Formats: sequence, C-alpha cells, structure tokens
Amino acid sequence: MKEKKEFFVPYIEGSLGKNTRRAIKRFALLALFTLVLGAVVFSFFQKPFKNSTFELTSETKITGVYHESPYPMLRVEVAEGDFKNVVLLGFGKSSANPYLKKVQEETPDLNGRKLTIEGNLIYYNGKTLMQITDEEKVRLADRSVTPIFSGQEITRMVFQGEIIDPKCYFGVMKPGKGKIHRSCAVRCISGGIPPVFASTDGNNVAKYFLLTDTNGNPINDKVLPFVGQPANIEGMVEKLGDDWFVIKTDINQIKLLNKESSIY
Repeated sequence: MKEKKEFFVPYIEGSLGKNTRRAIKRFALLALFTLVLGAVVFSFFQKPFKNSTFELTSETKITGVYHESPYPMLRVEVAEGDFKNVVLLGFGKSSANPYLKKVQEETPDLNGRKLTIEGNLIYYNGKTLMQITDEEKVRLADRSVTPIFSGQEITRMVFQGEIIDPKCYFGVMKPGKGKIHRSCAVRCISGGIPPVFASTDGNNVAKYFLLTDTNGNPINDKVLPFVGQPANIEGMVEKLGDDWFVIKTDINQIKLLNKESSIY
C-alpha cells in the first residue's frame, strides 16, 4: 500500500495537511524556546552598564570660576557652600583649549574669572565632565578675579591600576572597555583629554586620580606607552578642590606589571 503524502497548494484554502501543521507548530515552539534560552544565556555573559551618564542630546549651561592647572576645570557652586569641579573637554578627541581661544582673545588670563559654558555633561561615580562643542558657547560672565584654590598635598603613595581616558570610560562609550577602546584612549589622551589613573587597590584616598608630572603640569604625551596596561605608579597624592585627587609622578615611577588588563 502506497504511503499517502500530503501536498500543499498555497492558493487552495485548507490544503495544508495535519502532519504538516503539527510539524510547523513543533518547529515554531522549538525555535521560540531556543531564542529565549539563547537570550537568557547571552545575558549572563554580558557586563552590566555602568551608572554613568552622557547627555549627548541635551546641553546644560553652567557658570563657575575657571582654573586651568593642571587641566581646564570650572568650579561650580551647586548649593550654598557646596562646590563641584567640572573637568572641561573638547568635542571628539580634543582638549577644551581650542574652544577657549575666542574668549581668551578678549581676556588672555582666564584663571580665577567666572565663565558661563554650555555643553554636554558626563558624570560617573561623583565625577563630572563637560564636553564643549562650540566656542560661541563659552562666555566671560564676570571680569573680576576670584582666588583659585591650591592643591593640598596629602602623602606619597604607591598604587596599582591602569591609565584610562576619562571621557569615553566615564560615560561617552558604554561600557568603554575592551581592546578596541585602548587605542581610542591613546588617541583621546594624545589629543589633550586629561589622563586619569584608575586604581584597583581598594584602600585608597580615591579610585580615580588625574595624572601630572612632579611639578603639577600636564603629562599626556609621556604616559601614552602605559595607557590601558596594569602598572604600579608612585607619586605624591594631592587633593584638588572638593572632588578630585591628583597623583604627581615621575614617568620613571610607572612600572608595568606582567598581567592582563582588567579594563582594556
């Protein structure tokens, strides 16, 4: 006796056989189950997003006292007697300096003067940065000079961690980790973005430190070979205002460790 085979004709209603319908249902259920299972398994291997924010689509106007040592910052009073030091950055992989040139033509020495700047805020773990995208959005708010705070030296310490680019790592890129981001960090720091040392020790004054040379000057080009590589770094820790710390170091005091990066 010959086996009766089902034959489906798309334009004839009801020509889909029972066996074919059952097979399609089983396949659909199996495919759905596989998809859900794959999504669950995939989620377990993903690193969580950081609690960082980059306000790419909105601009915020802030007013504060400008100081440029070691890197351009705006000291903003967020509440009575409560100040936040906002690190200023340029668009893309640039420092804030090109965006300050126009207002500096009018007032060459901006230190201690009050500026109003409109840009994109970046904030993470109590640190705040601002990306400036247009020199026209940097204005002198007051010509009078306010005394600039000076750094307070704390102690000389040795830390273990990695040098990072704070712009991408703190929020512009999420999560801002992996090998591809190491080359990006090198380009950002070489372009003038302040280098930051992310400590992995755990018992430190702070977790993130701005890096300078022993005299408190920018150190961008000198640290490029060490970016994104685990290292021990020795230097004087200095408190800069209310929310930033600095490590003043000699480049010879950075010692690479023979281990994989935990960031890049």
